[in-house]
Amino acid sequence: MEYKRLGRTDVMVSELCLGTMTWGTQNTEAEGHAQIDMSLDHGVNFIDTAEIYPTTPQSLEKQGATEEILGKWLAANKAKRANVVVATKVAGPGAMNVKGRNGRPITPETIREALELSLGRLQTDYVDLYQFHWPNRGAYHFRAMWDYAPKGEDIEGVRDNMRACLETMGDLIKEGKVRHFGTSNETVWGIMNFLRLAEDEGLPRMVSVQNEYSLLARYYDTDMAEMTMYENVGLLAYSPIACGLLSGKYRGGATPKGSRKSINENLAGRITEWSMAAVEGYAAIAEKHGLDFTQMSLGWTLTRPFLTSSIYGATSLDQVKTALGAADVRLSKEVLDEIQMVRRAYPIPM
Repeated sequence: MEYKRLGRTDVMVSELCLGTMTWGTQNTEAEGHAQIDMSLDHGVNFIDTAEIYPTTPQSLEKQGATEEILGKWLAANKAKRANVVVATKVAGPGAMNVKGRNGRPITPETIREALELSLGRLQTDYVDLYQFHWPNRGAYHFRAMWDYAPKGEDIEGVRDNMRACLETMGDLIKEGKVRHFGTSNETVWGIMNFLRLAEDEGLPRMVSVQNEYSLLARYYDTDMAEMTMYENVGLLAYSPIACGLLSGKYRGGATPKGSRKSINENLAGRITEWSMAAVEGYAAIAEKHGLDFTQMSLGWTLTRPFLTSSIYGATSLDQVKTALGAADVRLSKEVLDEIQMVRRAYPIPM
């Protein structure tokens, strides 16, 4: 397992991060704890969650259950807490309605409210990485890029909100409740404004951005990649195997019992004529070179120079073991060249 610096901090995180969004629906508490133990035994020191998890499926009734499951593990393993980087998120209005918040945006008030509830569920005094789950102004993610357009909002009002939120993050860092600040589903414009405010006004500097990134979702590869690499804002890639599409388990129209596809038929818009054709192209490369398809797909994300950590999720320990094996995969130039050929044929497949 390799480790990468989180932004410009002194925190080193494993290149693979354990995702948790299935805990509480598709996974029991015991299964979640077993995933943590196996991951840590293989060198993972990074766990990502959110106040709205689990989201397979989304449910106001279940909301917060994932943090509670992680919290029970942390409470039972207090000696290990200092060696585990725990990341969670406060939800913006585009992510999902939070029970009791009535769609309110991310503000100083909702940040504090959400963090206190998360700390209680996590049974810890601090969060290593606190992330804004969704920009208040909307986002291009989850296939919204096909018709989303900036709304032409009051830019100074947007920046005032950003400033106020960063000031609150600074206060929480001074209070010892948060170590570092990151974001999710963000854009170049959003990140650069956060960075400019931080630099000009001595506010906390963003260390990471958690955006979707996989062989099927490579929107990040242009401006975002350049900007975040040069600005030392690390990519935390979510859905690196595209909710299982890049494991091959849905080939031929298959829908395994208990899988994400059995809950969400088109995987939030990821299943299209073009994405399934691209899957076949990538699967053929893995078969030709004797590679496990999941490990090739996940291992490919680890080759990207701007990536800090790739977030894998699982519903079984066998899936966790397979994902962890990606850390040992080394893709040849021939494999990478063939991957690029499929990408050229299906550049935006979903």
